[in-house]
Order: sequence, then structure tokens, then C-alpha cells
Amino acid sequence: MLLKVIVYAYCEKIYSSRRIAKALRENIHFMWLSGSNRPDFRTINRFRSSRLKDTIDKVFASIVELLVEEGFVRLEDYFLDGTKIEANANKYSFVWKKSVERNKANLTEKIKSLINHIDQSNDNENKKYGNGDLPETGEGKKQEDLAEKRNQKVKEIDVALKGNPKDKELKKMKKIIEKDYLPRLEKYENDLEIMGNRNSYSKTDNEATFMRMKEDHMLNGQLKPGYNVQMATEDRFVLSYSIHQKPSDSTTLIPHLENAFENHLPKTPKNINADAGYGSEQNYEYLKEKEITAYVKFQNFHYEQTKKFKKNIYRTENLTYDKSSDSYVCPNNKRLNYKGTITKKTDAGFTTQRRIYQSEGCDGCPLRTQCYEAKYDRKIEISSNLNEHKQKARELLNSPKGKALRSRRCVDVEQTFGQIKHNMQFKRFLLRGIKKVSVEFGIIAIAHNIKKRWTTAIKNCYKELFLLIERFNIYEIKSVA
Repeated sequence: MLLKVIVYAYCEKIYSSRRIAKALRENIHFMWLSGSNRPDFRTINRFRSSRLKDTIDKVFASIVELLVEEGFVRLEDYFLDGTKIEANANKYSFVWKKSVERNKANLTEKIKSLINHIDQSNDNENKKYGNGDLPETGEGKKQEDLAEKRNQKVKEIDVALKGNPKDKELKKMKKIIEKDYLPRLEKYENDLEIMGNRNSYSKTDNEATFMRMKEDHMLNGQLKPGYNVQMATEDRFVLSYSIHQKPSDSTTLIPHLENAFENHLPKTPKNINADAGYGSEQNYEYLKEKEITAYVKFQNFHYEQTKKFKKNIYRTENLTYDKSSDSYVCPNNKRLNYKGTITKKTDAGFTTQRRIYQSEGCDGCPLRTQCYEAKYDRKIEISSNLNEHKQKARELLNSPKGKALRSRRCVDVEQTFGQIKHNMQFKRFLLRGIKKVSVEFGIIAIAHNIKKRWTTAIKNCYKELFLLIERFNIYEIKSVA
């Protein structure tokens, strides 16, 4: 009952649990759906944020299966795109990773200097123990770990204070370590643990990341806490969705598809169409492994078709390659010879091979200032595997079907985002935490699919009705004649 009520409320652009509870008391449609039951807003919010966590994917998958059975979607063309939606968090509650790391490094230096000061000024301990360490430390042991050494020094101060409880300097040092340095260091370590591999997080919603939003009313490029929502559609029906904490789209394609295959889709789509933000070597390799035709753009796909790009003879892409000698020829007819292969690892953990080519004797070249600005001879990195994927993507995207899919993507997935964010006025999450946010967007996706299915069915009925009327009029005209 509550699921029906909540989905219908989202269809009617009612997202607040209090407003849903009010509609159950005042709106006849809500009364009919609930069977005149009147749960309060706490019950509605508890059901939405807690009870739906484990079932929302199953409910959404059943809606997609229903659309496939009724012929509204075919799971042939998979249009993928992402958008940023603001989190339910204060926009000034930011914690930046670089700032935390810098403060932690400064505090670590202060702790080290304080420990050294204790070592130099502890005359009472030297008189008592001579040149050896304290009994807690152990003879001959080296305290290389700062945390262990820090705790050890606190113990040393406690022992020293027992022998001389009136030592004001030791009391002051102990107070600084316990009341200031240790709590701050613990806070910095906790901040870094919360952030993980992100660059920031919000104190209000720790799982939200600060991102640049399109809704920039102040026109100052201010970053706001939010989530990166990845969504795939076909004929403007939502096929799958996923929530991510990183603002970049390139690292979200594989997690999104794995979530879709596991939880949402009854079968694997034939084609996938996405913009240049997803055109990485890792993504191309994954789609090739899954045997999905990748109509995915890469960086500079449109730019390389311009006259400016083609006329720029100094770009790496426009250098002449000599296959027989495995070298590139620059505009001054000098060769960039193969020097070796290096292995690079991306932030996502993907390893790629890059071939290094370097010129010899660029000094005195009249074209050097136009060619490059480095101090040494020109060096380029080439990924043969990525170039093969780009060439295949270039052929697919420029084919008649590729051009048709490219034109459809703009009016398919992007129009669906516009429907959700503008027409349904869903521009900010109400729940906090990535799991709860995923539930909330899942309800939005279900509501959108139900509304879309209903309007499409009505349009199809009108089309059939108009055809029948047209046929009837023709038959009537013939009979009269």
C-alpha cells in the first residue's frame, strides 16, 4: 500500500513525507490508493528510507520487464548519460582533501618537534635511567612509527610526572599532546577515511561530493554537494540508473553497466550510445569484452573533423607514421624514433601500454616554437590499443546508423533528464546517504516510466482511433458515391 502511495505521490510531484501524509488526509485519490489508511509522515519516511533499500531494484526491474513484454522497449539501443543532482546538505559544509592533508602534515611536524624537545629536555629521566630507554620501550628498539612513538612519549611523561609531579613544563607538554594534537590528528585521519579516493565531502551528508552544477544561479561556478546520477533510456523510458560519488563520467560506465546487468535488465542491450565523457580505453575494452557495439564518442571526436584540426600539422594525430621503421615524421622531416614502452595505471586501476617516440636534434629547428615548448627534444606517447578503438568508434559513429543514434541520443536520455529535473521539479534529493539517495531516484524512475507508459498507450489508442475514423470516412464516401 505504501509503495503505491509513494509512487503516485512522486508522479504528482509530491516528495515530502509530510505532504504525502497530508494528501492521504485530504486527496480522494490518495485515500482510494491507501484504502483510507492514514500513516503519519514518520511511517512514510521510514518505509521510503529503510524498508525499500533491498527491494527497490526488484520493483524497478519488474517495471522494465513489463515494458519489454508490452513492446514499449526492445533493449536494442542503450542511451547513457549523466547529470548532477544536489544533495540534501549545506553547501558550505565542505571538507577538502588537500586542505586536510596539508594540515595533517603540519601537525605531524609539530608532534615530531615536540617529541624531539621532550627527548632533549628530559634530564630527570636521564638521571634515573642513564643512557637506556624507559622500561616500557624496551632496550635497543627503534620507534619508527610516529603514532607508536607519540603514544610512547605520553607514557614517558606520565612516568616522569610520577617522579616529579610539580614539573610544569612536562604538564604543559602533556596537555598540548592530549588536548590539542591527538584530537586534531584523529579528526584529520577520520576525514581522510571518510573521503577515501574522493577530493571532498560534506559534513552534513558524508557520502556527498562537491561538484559543479548546471543550476548556477549566482553565476560564480560555486561547487555544491551532490551526486552523479547515471541513467540509461530507450524511447525515453528509463532502463537503468546508478548513483556515483565522483563527478567524472568516464569512471562510472563500468559500475553502472554491472549494476544494470545484475539488478535491472532482463538481457544485455545490443548497442550503447554515449558522449565523449565515456570514451576511455578501459570502457572500450569492457564493451568489447561484453560484445556490445560501442557507439561511444571519444575526446576531440568533433574537433578532429574541423579545418583547424586538420590544418594543424604539429598535432600528434597528424604526424606521418612510417610503419617500416616504426617511427613518426615531423613537419621538418625529422624522425621520432621508438624508445620503449611504459605501463601506466589509471585511478580506476586499469593498466595501459604506451609506446614512447622521441626526436633527436630539435635544437636549432626553425619550427620548434610552433611544434612544442619543452626544453628537450620532442617526445610523444602513443597507445596503439586506444587508437584502434578510436578508429572503430569513428567508423561506427560516422556510419548512417551511427549518425541516427547520435541524433536520437539528444532527444532520448537528455530529454528524460529534462522531464525529471524540470517538469517533475526534482532537482534536489531529500534523503541522505548514497543508498537512500539510490532508493529515492529509483522511485522517481518508476514514476516516470509509469507516466510515460500511460501517455504512450493513450497516444497509441488515439492513433488507432484516428485510423479507424479515417477508414470509416473513406468507406462512407465510397458507399455514398
